[in-house]
Amino acid sequence: MCADTPDYKDTLFLPETDFPMRAGLPAREPEWLARWERIGVYERLREKPGRKPFILHDGPPYANGHLHIGHALNKTIKDIIVRSHQMMGFDSRYVPGWDCHGLPIEWKIEEQYRAKGRNKDDVDIVAFRQECRKFAEGWVEVQREEFKRLGVTGTWDDPYLTMDFHAEAVIAEEFMKFLMNGALYQGSKPVMWSPVEKTALAEAEVEYHDHTSHQVWVRFKPVNAVLDGASVVIWTTTPWTLPQNRAVAYNPGIDYAIFRVLSADEKATVAEGETLVLAEALVSAVMAAAKVTGFEKVRSVSAGELSGLVLAHPFRGVAEGNGEWDYDVPMLPGDHVTDDAGTGFVHTAPSHGDDDYVLGLKHGLKMTYNVEPDGSYRADLPLFAGQHIITPDGKEGPANVSVIKQLAWSGALLAKGKLKHSYPHSWRSKAPVIYRNTPQWFAAIDKTLDDGMGQYGDTIRQRALKSIEDLVKFTPVSGRNRLHSMMETRPDWVLSRQRAWGVPLTCFVRKGAKPDDAEFLLKDPRVNTRIRLAFEAEGADAWYVQGFKEKVLKDLHDPDAYEQVFDILDVWFDSGSTHAFVLRDRADGVPDGIADVYMEGTDQHRGWFHSSMLQGCGTKGRAPYRNVVTHGFTLDEKGMKMSKSIGNTVVPQEIIDQYGADILRLWVALADYTQDQRIGPEILKGTADSYRRLRNTLRFMLGALGDFDPAQAVAREDMPELEQLMLHRLAELDALVKKSYAAFDFQGVFQALFTFATTDLSAFYFDVRKDALYCDPKGSAVRQACLTVMDALFHRLTTWLAPILPFTMEDVWLSRFPGEGESVHLQDFPATPDSWLDAELAARSAKVRAVRRVVTGALEVERRNKTIGASLEAAPTVYLSPELAQIVTNPDTFATLCITSSLTLTTDPAPEGAFMAEDVAGVGVVFHHAEGEKCQRCWKILPDVGRHKHPGTCARCDAALG
Repeated sequence: MCADTPDYKDTLFLPETDFPMRAGLPAREPEWLARWERIGVYERLREKPGRKPFILHDGPPYANGHLHIGHALNKTIKDIIVRSHQMMGFDSRYVPGWDCHGLPIEWKIEEQYRAKGRNKDDVDIVAFRQECRKFAEGWVEVQREEFKRLGVTGTWDDPYLTMDFHAEAVIAEEFMKFLMNGALYQGSKPVMWSPVEKTALAEAEVEYHDHTSHQVWVRFKPVNAVLDGASVVIWTTTPWTLPQNRAVAYNPGIDYAIFRVLSADEKATVAEGETLVLAEALVSAVMAAAKVTGFEKVRSVSAGELSGLVLAHPFRGVAEGNGEWDYDVPMLPGDHVTDDAGTGFVHTAPSHGDDDYVLGLKHGLKMTYNVEPDGSYRADLPLFAGQHIITPDGKEGPANVSVIKQLAWSGALLAKGKLKHSYPHSWRSKAPVIYRNTPQWFAAIDKTLDDGMGQYGDTIRQRALKSIEDLVKFTPVSGRNRLHSMMETRPDWVLSRQRAWGVPLTCFVRKGAKPDDAEFLLKDPRVNTRIRLAFEAEGADAWYVQGFKEKVLKDLHDPDAYEQVFDILDVWFDSGSTHAFVLRDRADGVPDGIADVYMEGTDQHRGWFHSSMLQGCGTKGRAPYRNVVTHGFTLDEKGMKMSKSIGNTVVPQEIIDQYGADILRLWVALADYTQDQRIGPEILKGTADSYRRLRNTLRFMLGALGDFDPAQAVAREDMPELEQLMLHRLAELDALVKKSYAAFDFQGVFQALFTFATTDLSAFYFDVRKDALYCDPKGSAVRQACLTVMDALFHRLTTWLAPILPFTMEDVWLSRFPGEGESVHLQDFPATPDSWLDAELAARSAKVRAVRRVVTGALEVERRNKTIGASLEAAPTVYLSPELAQIVTNPDTFATLCITSSLTLTTDPAPEGAFMAEDVAGVGVVFHHAEGEKCQRCWKILPDVGRHKHPGTCARCDAALG
């Protein structure tokens, strides 16, 4: 620039905005949280009239510890669902809740007791329950603040707690519906039992880990002469169950035979000539385990022969004067017996296994009660009295070894060994569990219910399967099959727990009556009402106050004729009942008590989804939800499960402190949450980079829109085609965004918007229109059309992204529309006219952009060769096929699109050496330098520069300067 040429920088309309380039989210996000609370955003949304309710019902986390990354994932997904549906025109309500009862919290109090040398059983039960309540209250407060910091909107000042008095009253009321409709019964059957926690466990409270078990092969000797004295051999990995054996099962479809031992290792327990009955498919493996070196088949054995065989218990005669095991052991047919492993015969202890129990029930086998709640044998059991299977600290007790030694002493032990396999453990104490027969309370899922709600079936199972098949939509769809298969095969629901902290089974049993007697359970609606009212006033603690039975039975029934049940309900019944006291009873619920969405992790197919289904089908006749949305687990960057012992856990608060909650939320949106997700330092760095690129796009828009006057907006039909194309793209995105949000597909939303913002806008549209925005006169038609489109872009991008990035979009919104009452979260997604869609224009523009891609490719070659530094130094000749020449017609418009100072269009054949692209036929480009001088205002090189009033300017800039 010559010394006498003015500096025109201050005459350009450059973007101006106070919106910071650096987000500073960790420091600034709390300010927005406080602001939303101050101006009452959530409450103001509830005031919007005429909206259809949309209810995502919150599955309650346990109030017993700081949040982990799974909590953050879960609550963020829920919040995106709630916010997006609100902005799509629903009254989208969210009531957070907590599960406050049950073993997780009770276990924490017991740990505190043990650390102080105290015994829980020495403490008044109401006082103990109050300590549990206080513990839960403390963690509710901690977790509430941690959830709010994630930007999750909802009724944080009025959440639901399962330990609220009304909640406890409703849980009891829902239980009493099972009492009244006939589903409730007391049975004695084996359940998974934790000797450490001294309680029955539900399937959802059990996890499977590798465990090394004893395995034994045991002879059962015959007491009749059916098989010429051959012993039947069983195999088991639970030797401790053998004192409870009552039968041996076989499968009539398996081929069995008698085998004679010809030779054996000197350490073997078998003798030459001994005969054993085994499945033919398994004989080699059994003989190898028994150290038999030679054997022969004597003959096949028929199912009829097996059915007539009577065996002796291996401990028969060993308890002199007691006769504990001096009974006959029958052979019974069972379909559960296979020849995949073992011997082809299954030792049957009806008190310690599901299949064993079913077989014993069918054939009238005697139940045994040899195992105490602490995992020890009963004190008067011969040989093994008081020995533990599992010790109170979760270790293996001496029972297995003692049983094996006794088997060897009595001559029944054929072989022994160790086996590493998957075994059930309590997910709280992490200790192994056992199957133990105890009297428990069950909900029958195949019994016809007396409740008049048979629209979807007469039993809980029928209603559950019908709900899954016809009433509930699953995201992902694989969840449907998973829950369906569980419901098809699940046993009756074990409702009772032998614990202290929870809602009791509010029922009375008649003294002296048996469980199958008609008068065994007291069924009186008047009594039920008194219980409910007492719980409403005093909470479930009222049940444990001296004289409560007399109080509620007074004037109705003889209190001395009934016993009060003191077991507590399975905590999954509590959370399964939440539809009643949250969805049905709250003012912000819905009268039918049915949620639009239940959303939890995939483990909840056997947890909350499952228990809510059973409970709802038992008390309202159907599932209490219309959609089930499921997310996977969170793994580290290498795909490994997170573990404190490994040191690969990611703490949400640490991410927030370093990056801000919006980065954590963006990680959620970028992942396919229906699968397992990975997170770690490198992944978070990539997430933060994506955020910065998006933020820069939004910042550019804010700067450009600083002087936009909506009164000067340009109608679509008056816009250049490039602006009409952008409106077309917005209309396409509008449909995609709303469809994806409705389908809970946030990954689809963000990927589409991110690609649009960074590719269509920053790398194309904004790049092309910078010249008009900066250099055109303020009132130019092109500039006003561009700003009109930018205004439309702004309103849509900020609201579309607000559910995912609530803090950042609030920052963007307030940067343009400051005001105490303003918030992007009070907006709906803008209505987008269908008239913006123009498929013909889009198809034509796609071809134009293809030609442009060839031109920019040719210029890039020159830039790499350092022939030019910027594209404005070029004035290429573009050779077009006749077809493309009908589309790309205006050289000035196309030069603007290519960001060159000028260009020439021709249908002449492209000369040899012209730049071409393989994927774009009919285009050739020859580079030429732009001719003329460089305009000192817009930097275009044009022939007319220097010929106007203002020195060093082109005609357009001269006019803009006036």
